[in-house]
Amino acid sequence: MYRRRRIVVFLVLTIVVALIGFCGYSLFRGIGAIGAAINHDEIYAISRDAVPDPPKTGGITDCAKGTVSLSLVPAAQSVPVGGSLDFTATITYTGSSKTGCLIDGSDGNRVLTITSGSQTIWKSDVCPVDSRLLLMSKGDSDRQQITWNANATGSECKADASLPKVNAGTYTARLSLKDQPEVTSDPVTITVQ
Repeated sequence: MYRRRRIVVFLVLTIVVALIGFCGYSLFRGIGAIGAAINHDEIYAISRDAVPDPPKTGGITDCAKGTVSLSLVPAAQSVPVGGSLDFTATITYTGSSKTGCLIDGSDGNRVLTITSGSQTIWKSDVCPVDSRLLLMSKGDSDRQQITWNANATGSECKADASLPKVNAGTYTARLSLKDQPEVTSDPVTITVQ
């Protein structure tokens, strides 16, 4: 009886020791393989050239300069200090192409700028955004809403709640395209009171 128990205990201990040994061996082999892969990548990373952009093969080009126009319409002409104001920003294709062209309609390219005199108070493109490519052809337009929370942006992207509120006064809002800076909307006067 005791022999059987000793044999069973001995077999279990042998299996546990073998399992621990196998796991340790596998772990050290894996770490060595990772180290070799990193070293291999470092060696060949020096000799790699930058990958060029793929050529456009779809036949759709970017919208040419002078083929789009912008308009900006505020929901109201005044906003209280600490309030918010919605703008309707519209990009309209004015060219004659029936096949269409591409334009980035994101807030990173279609920029709402609030100014006071020559000082820039707020810009919609401070925080990074994904591009929003629009395929536009004759007669197409795209409308988006942009909200200004009557605050001032800096040069860094920050949460809206942490931005300082602007003082009462008169401000000018204008819409522009970052990739076509000559394309702008008419200026709109806004009063913060």
